[in-house]
Amino acid sequence: MLQRTASLILTAKHLIKKLAFTLFKIPLLFLLLYIFVCSLDILSSAFQLAGGRVAGNIFQENAILSNPVAGLVVGILVTVLVQSSSTSTSIVVSLVSASLLDVRSAIPIIMGSNIGTSVTNTIVALMQAGEREEFERAFAGATVHDCFNWLSVMALLPLEAVSGLLRHLSQVAVNTLQLRNGENAPELLKVLTEPLTKVIIQLDQSVITAIANGDQNQRNKSLVKRWCQTSWLQHVYTVLLYHMSFLHVCCTLLTGRHLFVDCSLSDLAVGLILLTCSLLVLCSCLILLVKLLNSLLKGQVASSINKILNTDFSYPFTWLAGYLAVLVGAGMTFLVQSSSVFTSAITPLIGIGVISIERAYPLTLGSNLGTTTTALLAALASPGEKLAAATQVALCHFFFNLFGILLWYPIPATRLPIRMSRALGRCTARYRWFAVLYLVVCFLLFPSLVFALSMAGWRVMAGVGVPVIILIISVTIINILQVRRPRCLPFKLQSWDILPVWMRSLQPMDDLITRMTLWCGQTKGKCWMLVVLKELPRRTLMRTQMS
Repeated sequence: MLQRTASLILTAKHLIKKLAFTLFKIPLLFLLLYIFVCSLDILSSAFQLAGGRVAGNIFQENAILSNPVAGLVVGILVTVLVQSSSTSTSIVVSLVSASLLDVRSAIPIIMGSNIGTSVTNTIVALMQAGEREEFERAFAGATVHDCFNWLSVMALLPLEAVSGLLRHLSQVAVNTLQLRNGENAPELLKVLTEPLTKVIIQLDQSVITAIANGDQNQRNKSLVKRWCQTSWLQHVYTVLLYHMSFLHVCCTLLTGRHLFVDCSLSDLAVGLILLTCSLLVLCSCLILLVKLLNSLLKGQVASSINKILNTDFSYPFTWLAGYLAVLVGAGMTFLVQSSSVFTSAITPLIGIGVISIERAYPLTLGSNLGTTTTALLAALASPGEKLAAATQVALCHFFFNLFGILLWYPIPATRLPIRMSRALGRCTARYRWFAVLYLVVCFLLFPSLVFALSMAGWRVMAGVGVPVIILIISVTIINILQVRRPRCLPFKLQSWDILPVWMRSLQPMDDLITRMTLWCGQTKGKCWMLVVLKELPRRTLMRTQMS
């Protein structure tokens, strides 16, 4: 009886201890999520400090922006540089409002900003490279956004260049709506994050816009806010001799209250400091978040959440769950005011298997729609002379994402981004260096190459681009036939064995990278041994050689 009572007491203590740990983990989870979101905000500010001035200068070349392909690439590169599609979109709106850019030229830039904003969650997925299976799922979940954006651009950019569909549709919508100046766009998540982020850094984003508009007075101005608040003071004093009162009004600029307000460093130096610190905090938060989620979502809890998030409705309403996920993604993005924050937040959940790729896809599509509604509200808050142009650009962004969803979601056979992202996930799980190569190629090298070709003229671009596109389409068709109908192909094309290994596999590249890594490790080890031997006394070395 005593043993049974003792065992019950021990069990009760164990349960209480477990419950206490769980109750402690839940607020810790929210704290880590809060720091994670704040670090994303600081990361965006760091990129703006490091590359914002370059981004503003890029937008000055209006002759370049009139080329649709060049405009697309500019949108990608600028958004990658400033890590904020809202910033690049606001610059485009200001250029259109100032008649420095027409809506026709602005639409490709908006499409490019849509692609550039998806780089953030791909970077977040790299933090889960330690566990192979988690990395495969996380990278697939992150790149489904990239694949959707690239496919939408490939389909809609030529259509827009030929017919002007988005431009005409947005113009009709603007003419139909009775536009009036509204209130400022609501700031929901920023109310929570700004108390912390404003203590670290505050930026004057109007400087980038002014540089893009060609304002020479702002060219040498720092993006870091030095004066953060204006205070109007009124002094009333009376002269008794003449019984007269005077009102004296003066304006006082109050210095900002953040870490870099009195810093003498350049914008680039401050940006690099913030970039390093924010990446360290981001990595640490993500690692702790994944471990915490793994400890919380175990056993029945994990299976229950998995069922709730990934289960479809019963027949005949099976299709409804995906569209509900689109609405949830749009609503959550509207709440957090950033598609990057939302997609980056669900990437760890995809990695640990709580959210499937099939469910993450509609959530991501909804996130794309949600960020356009935020931009639309911000456009409606524009002053009267900029209202129509700002609203038309925001509507172009909205229609682009809406048509992308109609192209790549309703019919299951057209959900190519899921298959493409799964293939990328499998490739990165096997060759982890491929993830870094993918980031560099997709967001820097490929856009830069296309930009250079577009600047050389349409003949050069067509001469290079058309054969490459034909080759890609031919290889894709042959790959599909090799899997499904190999007998339809000639014997030599039923497999790629006729090609050298380096042309059909990444294994030779992987072997080379592995050898280089091992060589660097061995060289480092030898250098360390030489340093140790040099520090040893001569007698000790002689004894070692004799032995």
